[in-house]
Amino acid sequence: MNTAPLPAPALARLARLSPDPDGLALLRSALHARRLLLLKALLVRVHRHRTSVEPGALGRFERAWELLERVERRHPAVVRDVLDYPTTGAWLAGALAEPAGPAFDRLLGHLDNLAVTAALRGGGPLDLTVETPDGLLSLPGVGRLRVAADRVRIGAGERTVRFHPDGARHAAPAVLTLTGRRHGVLTGRGPGWRAVRPLPRSAACLDDLDPYRVPSGAGGGTVVAADPADTDHAAWSATWRAALDLLGRTDPGRAAEVARGVRAVVPVVPRGPRHLGATLSAAPGAVLTSLPAEGRGMAETLVHELHHSKLATLHELVPLYGPGRDAVHRVGWRSDPRPIAGVLHGAYAHLALADLWRRAVTAEGVPTAWRTAAGQQFDDIHDQVGGALRILLESDELTVTGRQFVRHMRTHHASLGATPLVAG
Repeated sequence: MNTAPLPAPALARLARLSPDPDGLALLRSALHARRLLLLKALLVRVHRHRTSVEPGALGRFERAWELLERVERRHPAVVRDVLDYPTTGAWLAGALAEPAGPAFDRLLGHLDNLAVTAALRGGGPLDLTVETPDGLLSLPGVGRLRVAADRVRIGAGERTVRFHPDGARHAAPAVLTLTGRRHGVLTGRGPGWRAVRPLPRSAACLDDLDPYRVPSGAGGGTVVAADPADTDHAAWSATWRAALDLLGRTDPGRAAEVARGVRAVVPVVPRGPRHLGATLSAAPGAVLTSLPAEGRGMAETLVHELHHSKLATLHELVPLYGPGRDAVHRVGWRSDPRPIAGVLHGAYAHLALADLWRRAVTAEGVPTAWRTAAGQQFDDIHDQVGGALRILLESDELTVTGRQFVRHMRTHHASLGATPLVAG
């Protein structure tokens, strides 16, 4: 972990839930530094133990690394965007944790997908052949190509990309058109191609395609990626738009933060009749969620999960608590006891919800049903967060910075006070 000190004002703003763009920029810089560190750690591991890597997988990894370096020299912003995409973090975490063997070799192959994605988004000529395990080529944040071949040849010019299945001479190629040169957006059509859908009025996309969007064992195995065939893109876009509209009326600053800070919404299978929302610490910026029944459910999920992402990134920048211990604590919003990390994460995310619900009680243009429900929910969660903050401040598991952070959280919690009267 990076133990460089964080400026006190920045720590205070983050603890008090400020949606200040500077705070998000700081966390994005920390995230990128962490991604580079993990990627370098993977490279060092491969080089130190190259004799244990299957030769074909090793050659593929090294060629992909060289391609990524070439693209970075010309288009550093594009490479940064690809490396910082949430699922890249999930892949890196999985690869670094995997012992040597065939599974590790297969994980290394994903660097090909990252390098090709960056090269295509950067534009310019490209002529190479890549492997497509299971007949799939995944372009993170862009889409997925299904081909009836184990390899595909990619030919790209300034504006057009063609994918030719290797050995299938008479098969029609999938053709993509490069648009939006400034941001390297890929759109297109063709046999086997399926695009990741953008979500309106934001930097986010609805990613139901990436192979690492829900890693195996996520949430103790209880979080399962939804089948892309079941994704109702129109319903997701409508619910997302309704959520941003509701946040915009309730807390414009938070609405802007959500639009900037959420990179991917990943559809997952609901847990029984209950709505399910989750975040992966290795993939901040991704919100794993089942489709809420209405906009307010999506708005609450986005705020809740975004603050889990913010805290996970902050903890990587400057540790807030020490290594895991056996101590567990009871909190109001869970039936099972939680380690100190879970108490802190839950307190932070629920404090953000308390802040949102308090604003909803008095904001103009908020639906009456949500205003009433928000007042009731605020009372419950405000008390529960207060109890969790007492647990945190009485614990010896927080670092010095973590204790300062929680004190600032307590200050904001106290400032919320009691539920204001609902406007008549």
